[in-house]
Amino acid sequence: MAVEWVIAAGVFVVVCGLLWAFSARMTRRIEAAVPGNGRFVEVDGERFHYVEEGKGPPLVMIHGLMGSSRNLTYALSGQLREHFRVITVDRPGSGYSTRQTGTAADLPAQARQIAAFIKTLDLDKPLVLGHSLGGAIALALALDHPHAVSGLILVAPLTHPQRVLPLVFLSLAVRPAWLRRWLSHTLTMPIGLLTKGSVVKGVFAPDAAPPDFATRGGGLLGMRPDNFYAASTEINQVNDHLPNMVKRYPQLTLPIGLIYGARDKVLDFQKHGQALASKVPGLKLQLVEGRGHMLPITATERVVAVVEQVAKRVRPTQSATLFALASK
Repeated sequence: MAVEWVIAAGVFVVVCGLLWAFSARMTRRIEAAVPGNGRFVEVDGERFHYVEEGKGPPLVMIHGLMGSSRNLTYALSGQLREHFRVITVDRPGSGYSTRQTGTAADLPAQARQIAAFIKTLDLDKPLVLGHSLGGAIALALALDHPHAVSGLILVAPLTHPQRVLPLVFLSLAVRPAWLRRWLSHTLTMPIGLLTKGSVVKGVFAPDAAPPDFATRGGGLLGMRPDNFYAASTEINQVNDHLPNMVKRYPQLTLPIGLIYGARDKVLDFQKHGQALASKVPGLKLQLVEGRGHMLPITATERVVAVVEQVAKRVRPTQSATLFALASK
């Protein structure tokens, strides 16, 4: 029996080593296919990767869970850079931004990091657009660092605690950090390669994902071990601070735009959108009929319209002049 256990343990170690090596090799291939396409800046010991486009009032854009800046540069930034200085950031642990061991991943911590990023780039109270989990971080930023932001554009944001994860993200529900780390370097990559089609389909549903989303949209980057570990850590901590944030939503007085897809399969517009609008004085929910969760790609023009609406409320004179010049 002892010999059998030794053999089994040896086989386990060998298999883990092979999976680890496979994941490392596939990570290199993914990074060759989807390289970093922006700039880097150090913020509080972390290296932030971001893409900057255009001129005008600053607009910082924050992507969602398991995403990257490419989710928002795929289509959205190209339509906004005519009017804004668009800065699309990889959140720490996502894309090509780092998250060192021990760096906090909860909502207040990520809001502090974005506030420090804004300060490092010397931005003057930018507009902040947050998609999905990025919307929750944008809300935390406005609540905890009101001096850092002038207005919010919330695109299908997470706003309230959600006990049951969306089906498409169930694989991230790994509690022990050691197990999360082991899975990220062994099973995540092969399982991800087998299921990536269904995951992307689930995130976009009922809309069709563009055929080049894996590369141009950055979809492949989320399969890398470090990105999986970061996303799993985030999802396991995300409900820790949302109840307190919900209590503080009525304090929000800055201009906010809120938009959801009426058929969003990831975050229900009633539980998150209408619930937020009911707590923030004067906030109105805009719905895009027939659309799902990935509005920055599937309903780009509608999102751009919301950005422009908020910009006019923040800087009415400057915005009116800017849009008048652009229309000539």
